[in-house]
Amino acid sequence: MKTEEIRERYLSFFEERGHRRMPSASLVPASYDPSVLLTTAGMQPFKPYFRGEEEPPARRLTSAQKCFRTTDIENVGMTARHLTFFEMLGNFSVGDYFKEGAVEYAWELSTTGFGFDPERVWITVFGGDEQLALGPDEEAIACWRAIGVPEERIVRLGRGDNFWQSGPTGPCGPCSELYLDRGLEFGGEDDRPGDDSERHLEYWNLVFMQYDLHPDGALTELPRQNIDTGLGLERMAAILQDVPSVYETDGFRPLVAFGEERSGRRYGEDFQTTRALRVLADHGRAATVLLADGVVPSNEDRGYILRRILRRAIRQGRVLGLDEGFLPELCTVVIEVMGGVYPELERERDVIARWSAAEEESFGRTLAQGERQLGVLVRDAKGVGSGEVAAADAFRLHDTYGFPFEMTKELLSEEGLGVDDEAFDALMEDARDTARAGARETGAAGGLSERAAEFARAAGFQTNFVGYESVEADTLIRAVETENGAVLAKLEDSPFYPEGGGQISDAGMVETGSASARVSGVFRVGSDQVLALEPVVGTITAGEEARATVERDTRLATMRNHTATHLLHAALRERLGDHVRQAGSYVGPDKLRFDFTHGERLSDEELAEVEARVSEWVAAGLSVRALETTLSEARALGAMALFGEKYGDWVRMVEVDAISRELCGGTHVASTAEIGLFHVTTETSSASNVRRIEAITGPRATALFQERTARLRELSSLLRAPENELVGAAERLTERVRDLSKRAEGKSQDGDTAQKLVESAAEVAGILVLAERVEVLDAQALLALSNRVRQSLGESVVVLGCAVDGRVHLVANVAPAVVERGVKAGDVVRAAAEVVGGGGGGRDTMAQAGGRNPAKLDEALAMARATIESSLS
Repeated sequence: MKTEEIRERYLSFFEERGHRRMPSASLVPASYDPSVLLTTAGMQPFKPYFRGEEEPPARRLTSAQKCFRTTDIENVGMTARHLTFFEMLGNFSVGDYFKEGAVEYAWELSTTGFGFDPERVWITVFGGDEQLALGPDEEAIACWRAIGVPEERIVRLGRGDNFWQSGPTGPCGPCSELYLDRGLEFGGEDDRPGDDSERHLEYWNLVFMQYDLHPDGALTELPRQNIDTGLGLERMAAILQDVPSVYETDGFRPLVAFGEERSGRRYGEDFQTTRALRVLADHGRAATVLLADGVVPSNEDRGYILRRILRRAIRQGRVLGLDEGFLPELCTVVIEVMGGVYPELERERDVIARWSAAEEESFGRTLAQGERQLGVLVRDAKGVGSGEVAAADAFRLHDTYGFPFEMTKELLSEEGLGVDDEAFDALMEDARDTARAGARETGAAGGLSERAAEFARAAGFQTNFVGYESVEADTLIRAVETENGAVLAKLEDSPFYPEGGGQISDAGMVETGSASARVSGVFRVGSDQVLALEPVVGTITAGEEARATVERDTRLATMRNHTATHLLHAALRERLGDHVRQAGSYVGPDKLRFDFTHGERLSDEELAEVEARVSEWVAAGLSVRALETTLSEARALGAMALFGEKYGDWVRMVEVDAISRELCGGTHVASTAEIGLFHVTTETSSASNVRRIEAITGPRATALFQERTARLRELSSLLRAPENELVGAAERLTERVRDLSKRAEGKSQDGDTAQKLVESAAEVAGILVLAERVEVLDAQALLALSNRVRQSLGESVVVLGCAVDGRVHLVANVAPAVVERGVKAGDVVRAAAEVVGGGGGGRDTMAQAGGRNPAKLDEALAMARATIESSLS
């Protein structure tokens, strides 16, 4: 049975039994779920339904969900079943059927749908736990007995195997797992499910959510019992196609064949080849789907996860001897295999090719350099009989050359060596200015948000948001909770926009006949909301009629910025290409901030054109409409959906006439003319392959224009030149200062040297980089020259070297903004100094070094450039 037939048979089986077929959610979780970076389980998109925060589209659901896990990434390729990306088939009941129904469905599909011999199917159940004060799951045992499973094939296991928890606290419950007995050729006569044996293969897990686990360890019954099941599609394909590993199923064979054809080697010929082909197949699938879901390679969060699997694939491609440029072709094979099921792969074909090619090209240099350096460390360690490489050396590979620590560990393992993980982590911690790798903000705000969610669930009703139509509402205060000075409230009708989609929440007032309170925050709880109040007069109490009023000027400023954000998005895609995708945003009354996927800094010309295009659309007075329609119709109209947002069948689409269509729940102006003046204030790097633009609109932009006009008039007075001739006057003054500086530095400094150096700088990852040999008198003149060049270049890295009297002098000058990107002057200059037989150091922004071998000065400067490129990759 082919993989696509298994998927369809599963989904159709449950559709025929009253389940609604749900499309797979993105691998990027909905923005309301910060607990994970990527979707890791089939039930994850349905969490709001199980928690009671949202009403499900049906009580019975079924899906084939894209999932991604990195827990066992080092085992991928080493075993027959480990994967990072996989599809999880599941059927779910939200307060409908429970254990009996789940057991009967699983048994029927296993034996009649998939044709398993009932005598070969074993069951595990929860056998009880003293700490939880629970005995065996007798209800589940009775259900399995009722359908004919004999007692000897029902195995009771403990909490670690057969009890599911969503976390330390919260919904939980016992589970039952179905195993297929593969026979004595895979294990012993007495082997049972749960043993360390290959004889019994688990293929389906049924989770019975019936308890709520409290911080004190106590269990209480949930008000509504739910079912969550998971069946791994790839594992089932291996079983039904009777092959020894998932990599030999029809879903993987084309990818393995690609590696075989390109390398001339064969799967199974030796362990190294087999492992490399497996890694290519799995990581190729994972990377392609992540790219299609809007993730781009970077050094943070899910972008780092994508970068890691791309680089592991590149590394294994090198092991197989594949030529450069294979990665985009591998992704193309994935699209051909999976595009019929996941049409987004075909839609994003060009984007996938662009990012995979760019990452392969940039990492190729890092890989070659890192492997050379690591080879020296391996040789030295073996030479002294050591079993590991020093953590400091591994950290230097990571910090100076950009070589991933995970890859260092893998390559060392292949050589029979190790490295101290804890020592490396300590060095990383010392080097970080801010926590990375998925760190999340916590504290009072996070705690209050959690309390708001609990408060909303306990209230038992949903607030009706009327803020699209009005900024005022006569309403009823339905529920109030006060704790530690914080007041939470729920209104019958609310004009206050809850924070979401990048837009901040509204501010305003809630007033009753006897009290008033300031709205300090509005928490979004699924499709519901909760107000955070600061009392002003009296006490707000439940049951009172109230007047709710949004702060009008703040709302209008936010609306201008939100509509302008949509125009900016459209202008960037028009000018730069369809690979531009929103990667984050902030929309408030003070400004708009827009993060987008793009691999390099915008030129002055590009930025000017984008700003002019937005201003053109603003001046045109285009109508802005919010339409409610079906998700399928919105997509057919070309509406852009934001990655990380969850959409139901019925969506809100904001349309700017003939310019932009986006799925958006935010508030907007009725005409682009209401935006007023639009001005870009900054364009910077947010992360690797992600750029950030900040802009202002309306009165705030006008105020900035007036302030700059006043400054121009001051300059006009100071320079004694008309405003329209200020540039020429400034240029003449600059030239005069430059001439004076040249004279002070002496005849040896050629007046044109600095300008020539500025002109020769090249851009690397959005940063101007210069590494050149110059002729100067001494180290002091070298430093002065580097300062001037770096100041002229702005956001840049400048490395200069000279040879004087048989000695080498080196200086590295790094802009503070570039230090934040990971380039440190001390690291750069030390790497170069090693080449010329010297050393040195200094600050992160400026460092100097010397050396004894002038003949290798050019090679040292090349090393400096390579170190900079590695740090920026």
